[in-house]
Amino acid sequence: MESRETFTAALAAYRSGDKAAFNRLVELVYPELRRVARRQLLRGRPDGPVLDTTGLVHEAYLKLVDQTQVRPNDRNHFLAVAARAMRQVIVEHARARRSLKRGAGQPHEPLDDRAVALDGQVEQVLAVNIALDRLADVDPRLLQVVECRFFAGYSETETADALEVSTRTIERDWLRAKAWLREAMDGGGEMPGSV
Repeated sequence: MESRETFTAALAAYRSGDKAAFNRLVELVYPELRRVARRQLLRGRPDGPVLDTTGLVHEAYLKLVDQTQVRPNDRNHFLAVAARAMRQVIVEHARARRSLKRGAGQPHEPLDDRAVALDGQVEQVLAVNIALDRLADVDPRLLQVVECRFFAGYSETETADALEVSTRTIERDWLRAKAWLREAMDGGGEMPGSV
């Protein structure tokens, strides 16, 4: 694992305008990014991942490179931004799978059990994404907590560090976010208005 000083130096160089330093930042946290991606791809997928770990990390990297306004404060914030990029990649992949499921101009093929199981996951990923987008409108920090805890796999302490709040605040926010999402997902399409 990289030293905090090395990451801090690369981050300072990037923040001062050194575009090449961004690649160094990614290189320094690459093993952590792979761990986060692997956790995301294996979570709740008994048939195995549709994307692979390396592909997810690399697609997230491309999203991060395109975001010129990204100015991470520290290592945890950088990883939180990467987790958001991974969420976007997973959702884009789910949308593409749904498009293929609906035909996308392809000839019809007989269904198999594995394809049906994966299609169910696609709909769930898209439903969660809609709920998260609505949560962002209600309370943006709760969305950040979900991205850190669920998508990046951060502990409460790591999430608190990334968002620069107390661990107790994260504990409360995590409970509120989970309750809000549970209500949003179980509410038959009705989204709760506030948290």
